[in-house]
Amino acid sequence: MKSLFKKILAFATGGSLAVVFGVVLVSSLSRYLLNSPIQWSEEVAKYAMIYGTMFGTVLCYMEDIHIKFGFLKQGLPTLVTRILNLVLDLITLGTGVVLAWSGYLFVMKRGGIDAPGTGLPMSVFQSAMVVGGVCLVIAALFQIPSHFKAKRYEAEV
Repeated sequence: MKSLFKKILAFATGGSLAVVFGVVLVSSLSRYLLNSPIQWSEEVAKYAMIYGTMFGTVLCYMEDIHIKFGFLKQGLPTLVTRILNLVLDLITLGTGVVLAWSGYLFVMKRGGIDAPGTGLPMSVFQSAMVVGGVCLVIAALFQIPSHFKAKRYEAEV
């Protein structure tokens, strides 16, 4: 299940990047070759980038390739490292809950406004916070049980 979730995140991240690339390419060609700019292109590219950032952040967290201060953990005993990693995953879980909840409140307050370029409700775009928070919660819930398996840390001893 965890690997399927990672594949979905990778596809969503790559899909968001493809949308950004495609929209910017078509918009640029339209503007400079046809002298007819596409009005909604900047808006769609911007929000696709936000969705891609949310998905990519969660994927980096799950793959443990995010920015971190690894030198702080060097030389620590294995038990301290395990506890620290568990605490970090619990903080990530809490951050995901806060992000999803605050995104939900934001969508409820301002989601009814229509986007000027596309005419779509802003809730479609603002929901990126909710989606990112929920994905972060799911990712943390996948990561937390691994701290209670001794085999993960046998190589570090």
